[in-house]
Amino acid sequence: MAQEELPEIPPQQKKPSQKNDKGPRAVGLVRLSSNGKATLVPIAIRVDGRFYDAASYKANPVPMALESGTVYEGERSGTSVGLFTVNAALHSNALNAVTPWLGTGMWLPTGTDVPQTAMKAESVPRGIETTDQPPRLSKNQKTAQETPAARTPSPSAAPPTSSSPPSSGPTPSGPPPAKPSPESKPPAATQPSQGSATPPPSDQTNSGAGDANRPRLRRGKPTQTLPSDENVPGYSKPGSPPSAAKSPTTTPATPAVSGGAKEPIKMYPAISDAGGPDPRSYVFEWIKGEEEERRKQMLDLAKEQIRLYLNQQAKGSIGAAQAASKSTAAGRKQLSKAKDPVLENVQLRTFDLWANNQPVLVLSAEAHVPPASPRATGITDANYTITLVARTDIYNNLHKLYVGVTDKYHLDVTPQLELIDAVDVDGDGRGELLFREISDAGSGYVIYRATVDKLWKLFDTLNPE
Repeated sequence: MAQEELPEIPPQQKKPSQKNDKGPRAVGLVRLSSNGKATLVPIAIRVDGRFYDAASYKANPVPMALESGTVYEGERSGTSVGLFTVNAALHSNALNAVTPWLGTGMWLPTGTDVPQTAMKAESVPRGIETTDQPPRLSKNQKTAQETPAARTPSPSAAPPTSSSPPSSGPTPSGPPPAKPSPESKPPAATQPSQGSATPPPSDQTNSGAGDANRPRLRRGKPTQTLPSDENVPGYSKPGSPPSAAKSPTTTPATPAVSGGAKEPIKMYPAISDAGGPDPRSYVFEWIKGEEEERRKQMLDLAKEQIRLYLNQQAKGSIGAAQAASKSTAAGRKQLSKAKDPVLENVQLRTFDLWANNQPVLVLSAEAHVPPASPRATGITDANYTITLVARTDIYNNLHKLYVGVTDKYHLDVTPQLELIDAVDVDGDGRGELLFREISDAGSGYVIYRATVDKLWKLFDTLNPE
């Protein structure tokens, strides 16, 4: 019996839908100093579903994320606060710098009118003669052009007829050539001088931006002439020697943040995407009276996590330095009498990352434990930092997503995280958390995605994969 043939299109068989990739999506950090100067720090760039280090991706000779004319949209909790247009890319003169590449350009805050080009006055008003004689107005522009021409005799014009008898010499066939005046000189030929050479092409020309198959970020025309902010201390254009920097007092080994670290700096995450979604706000709106209750719960949970961290550190130190049972018992007794940790510089921010009105709370603080007695020393003398991320569950209780307690001696185990803001790094409409990371390997940036159970690391500049 012959097997029945299958239909051409079997039922419930669907072809996989191909996602239309609209190009790369770059994430940066706009830094605004107190003097109004704006710079951009490239962080990550997403291409074909993978994240790459934006400071090194297609850096030929400058990174793709810092090509001239690239437009970034700065955001504050998902709300647009301005546009940054890249003018030039500067490279650090120091080896192993925290920020190897820096972008300079123009910052235009949201709501600011686009600067219009002012009308320039003409060098000479129309209808006024340009001769050395006193100015004289003329109603017709054609008359003003013919007046100096009629006053100046043309060299090719025939001289007036003379009434004197002809000389005995041979009569020339034409009038004698007019002798040029010593004051009149032939016009100089417009030839380029030997000293002036064709200006070299800019460094952005060789960056490969004109390749046909090269992906592009969001681009746009500047609203006005971009400023020349190339005199950033510790940075210079790629290819130029460090000695050519405009700041002679800056040494090649001095990073740029050394001079401006004390200045107040505003930082905004910035996105450059030619076809990404429109930004949306990630701010969570609290019900009246609910925010204070959640704040108290987060503070109590943070103190509990610090006590657990201190107990673990005490057990490890006592086990390593155990000399006798008496000293161990005394140390445990001293630890039991330790007071509750004191939290300082508490910052609590709440986001609606999933657009479902479910809050995600991020608390960061500094902590220290006051000694139980004036003679007590040890672990109570240290200062600690804590970063706590939690969400509410179906029972309206707090559910921990991340806890990071550390001190300056354990940055290799748990790095210190400082929240910058929430930003959509992959263009799916949901927000991710951008932190500044401080570890024993240096300083960098890390991006986390909040899930139901924990924070999932998406990208780390100190350990890009």
